[in-house]
Amino acid sequence: MIPLAVAGYLMAAYLLAAHGAMLWKPDFCRAWLRKLPRHHTAGVYTLAVGLIWFWLLVAPEGLWVFSALTMDIGEFNAVKPWLRILVPLAFLGMVIYVKEFLFVRALGVVALMAAGPLLEAAFNKDPASRLLVPLFAYILLTKGLFWVGMPYTFRDAVTWATASEQRWKTLAFAGLAYGAVTLGCALTVWRGH
Repeated sequence: MIPLAVAGYLMAAYLLAAHGAMLWKPDFCRAWLRKLPRHHTAGVYTLAVGLIWFWLLVAPEGLWVFSALTMDIGEFNAVKPWLRILVPLAFLGMVIYVKEFLFVRALGVVALMAAGPLLEAAFNKDPASRLLVPLFAYILLTKGLFWVGMPYTFRDAVTWATASEQRWKTLAFAGLAYGAVTLGCALTVWRGH
């Protein structure tokens, strides 16, 4: 669990950095985003982050730091020993056999993993502005599901976003505005929640 203010700081940092880079180095960012869906090495590292994060959720008790994120998954606790074996095997299988859009699929896994702590941070909190966090988390969940199952949607979204200079700037300013509002709420309204 993370406090709502910390979730706000993390979201704002991501939104401000990513969308600020879109305005600061637009040509570099556009070229980088176009190459990214098929960048296998980036896919391997991103998949490693996502699957290690998931493995830590099902890690055995008593492994010191490695058990810090272990969670109760209710009826599925009996499956945890199998998941501890299947997750590394899935990683190896995907790295070896998934050649197309590995990065996008891996990014989808990371997006799905990141949505959980954000939703938990905003759950049953008082200020109505907290809805900025679940809205972002549900966008992550939706995109993550599409990226894992239909990774070409990431490529299509990048093609759409980079097709026009005006569209690119509009998206960048919208992301900066969302990040600024989130940071403002985290610094003022969400403290102590």
